[in-house]
Amino acid sequence: MKLSRLAKRRTEAHEALEHGRITKGGRPLKPGYQVKPGDELEIHYATKLVTVRVREVPLRVTPAVRAAELYEVLESHKDDSEWL
Repeated sequence: MKLSRLAKRRTEAHEALEHGRITKGGRPLKPGYQVKPGDELEIHYATKLVTVRVREVPLRVTPAVRAAELYEVLESHKDDSEWL
Protein backbone atom coordinates (compact mmCIF):
# COMPACT_ATOMS: atom_id res chain seq x y z
CA MET A 1 0.00 0.00 0.00
CA LYS A 2 2.86 2.34 0.72
CA LEU A 3 4.43 1.55 -2.63
CA SER A 4 1.21 2.35 -4.48
CA ARG A 5 0.66 5.48 -2.37
CA LEU A 6 -2.68 4.18 -1.07
CA ALA A 7 -1.16 4.77 2.38
CA LYS A 8 1.27 7.52 3.33
CA ARG A 9 3.42 5.33 5.58
CA ARG A 10 4.00 1.61 6.10
CA THR A 11 2.93 1.89 9.73
CA GLU A 12 -0.33 3.53 8.64
CA ALA A 13 -1.03 0.64 6.25
CA HIS A 14 -0.18 -1.93 8.94
CA GLU A 15 -2.49 -0.27 11.48
CA ALA A 16 -5.33 -0.17 8.92
CA LEU A 17 -4.91 -3.91 8.34
CA GLU A 18 -4.81 -4.66 12.09
CA HIS A 19 -8.02 -2.68 12.65
CA GLY A 20 -9.92 -4.28 9.76
CA ARG A 21 -10.12 -1.15 7.60
CA ILE A 22 -8.92 -2.96 4.48
CA THR A 23 -11.22 -5.68 3.21
CA LYS A 24 -11.48 -8.09 0.30
CA GLY A 25 -14.86 -9.61 -0.46
CA GLY A 26 -16.26 -8.16 2.74
CA ARG A 27 -13.64 -9.83 4.94
CA PRO A 28 -10.85 -7.94 6.72
CA LEU A 29 -7.34 -8.72 5.51
CA LYS A 30 -4.53 -9.69 7.85
CA PRO A 31 -1.16 -7.90 7.72
CA GLY A 32 0.52 -10.95 6.16
CA TYR A 33 -1.88 -11.23 3.21
CA GLN A 34 -0.06 -11.32 -0.13
CA VAL A 35 -1.92 -8.98 -2.50
CA LYS A 36 -2.20 -10.34 -6.05
CA PRO A 37 -3.06 -8.72 -9.37
CA GLY A 38 -6.83 -8.79 -9.81
CA ASP A 39 -7.63 -8.42 -6.09
CA GLU A 40 -10.40 -5.92 -5.37
CA LEU A 41 -9.83 -4.17 -2.05
CA GLU A 42 -12.03 -1.80 -0.06
CA ILE A 43 -10.02 0.74 1.90
CA HIS A 44 -11.79 2.63 4.67
CA TYR A 45 -10.07 5.97 5.18
CA ALA A 46 -11.18 8.42 7.90
CA THR A 47 -13.69 10.19 5.64
CA LYS A 48 -14.05 8.05 2.52
CA LEU A 49 -14.32 4.52 1.21
CA VAL A 50 -12.26 3.60 -1.86
CA THR A 51 -12.54 0.37 -3.85
CA VAL A 52 -9.54 -0.48 -6.01
CA ARG A 53 -8.52 -3.33 -8.30
CA VAL A 54 -4.85 -4.25 -8.06
CA ARG A 55 -3.20 -4.32 -11.49
CA GLU A 56 0.38 -5.07 -10.54
CA VAL A 57 2.41 -5.79 -7.41
CA PRO A 58 6.07 -4.77 -7.86
CA LEU A 59 8.73 -6.72 -5.98
CA ARG A 60 10.53 -3.58 -4.80
CA VAL A 61 10.56 0.18 -5.05
CA THR A 62 12.30 1.57 -8.11
CA PRO A 63 12.10 4.96 -9.81
CA ALA A 64 10.29 3.31 -12.73
CA VAL A 65 7.32 2.30 -10.54
CA ARG A 66 4.36 4.59 -11.22
CA ALA A 67 1.80 4.35 -8.43
CA ALA A 68 -1.18 5.18 -10.65
CA GLU A 69 -0.41 2.17 -12.85
CA LEU A 70 -0.45 -0.29 -9.93
CA TYR A 71 -4.18 -0.07 -9.26
CA GLU A 72 -7.47 1.10 -10.74
CA VAL A 73 -10.02 3.02 -8.64
CA LEU A 74 -13.39 1.33 -9.10
CA GLU A 75 -15.39 3.44 -6.64
CA SER A 76 -14.82 6.26 -4.19
CA HIS A 77 -17.37 7.89 -1.93
CA LYS A 78 -17.81 9.50 1.46
CA ASP A 79 -17.71 6.96 4.27
CA ASP A 80 -20.48 7.43 6.82
CA SER A 81 -19.31 4.67 9.17
CA GLU A 82 -17.28 5.59 12.22
CA TRP A 83 -13.74 4.20 12.52
CA LEU A 84 -11.71 4.91 15.60
